[in-house]
Amino acid sequence: MSFLELENVTKGYSNAKGAVPVLANVSLSIREREFIAVLGFSGSGKTTLMSLIAGLLRPDRGSVRLRGKPITGPGRERGVVFQNYSLLPWLSAYENVDLAVASAFPDWSRSRRRAHVVRYLEMVNLGHALHKKPKELSGGMRQRVAVARALAMQPEVLLLDEPLSALDALTRGSLQREIERIWAEEHNTVILVTNDVDEALLLADRVVPLTPGPRATLGTVFEVRIPRPRDRKLVNHDPEFKRLRNRVIGYLSGLRAGARPEGAGADAVAGAEVAPAFVGATSG
Repeated sequence: MSFLELENVTKGYSNAKGAVPVLANVSLSIREREFIAVLGFSGSGKTTLMSLIAGLLRPDRGSVRLRGKPITGPGRERGVVFQNYSLLPWLSAYENVDLAVASAFPDWSRSRRRAHVVRYLEMVNLGHALHKKPKELSGGMRQRVAVARALAMQPEVLLLDEPLSALDALTRGSLQREIERIWAEEHNTVILVTNDVDEALLLADRVVPLTPGPRATLGTVFEVRIPRPRDRKLVNHDPEFKRLRNRVIGYLSGLRAGARPEGAGADAVAGAEVAPAFVGATSG
């Protein structure tokens, strides 16, 4: 039995013009403690996919299961970090995280909660900014608070919905290192949505492209066997990284051009290269 499994998931929306298909027959099995990166074009349904796993949406058809049980709504075992931080502006960094911890662990004493909150803010290198409000923090620091808040709820699955896309290259690189380090320490299962091939290959065990929408589905799965920890400067000179990168970019370019590479499917396993829009923050 897979730890987390999507089976023939289909999801669409309705508007004044009728039904709008988004995802169709999405199937993927994810192992416990695995790091998965989902690569997709704009409008391909990446956020819809994450919302289905988070339990914020229900599939029209198919199922999403965690440890064999259907996901029917949000749960503490699944933490989400969104692209837009989603912090309460009138609360400090500490208070934003504490609010989530109090909700997740209502029986904990205040002193236990405090130690827990401080631990996770220090884990993302924000021990010096506990009492600063979001307006006093940089974009990268706000995103660190959002990561600390999700991790402090001790989820089995951490869902990262393009959390670094709005950041500058140096900040993004720093947070990439933090995310890999925290994943190694916390042993979560991580699903990262990104449109950056370098980022996906730097962080993930497997890279899963999402085909262009409407009716997007999962394409060829690329195994990343580059040893960890992966230095974001050194991997640019690693032959395996460059080979994978070229394969992923070529595959995505084929999808963009309307070509469906032979053997595409959620169970296929291959290597990695992409269109310029998918190349980003690893160099430098």
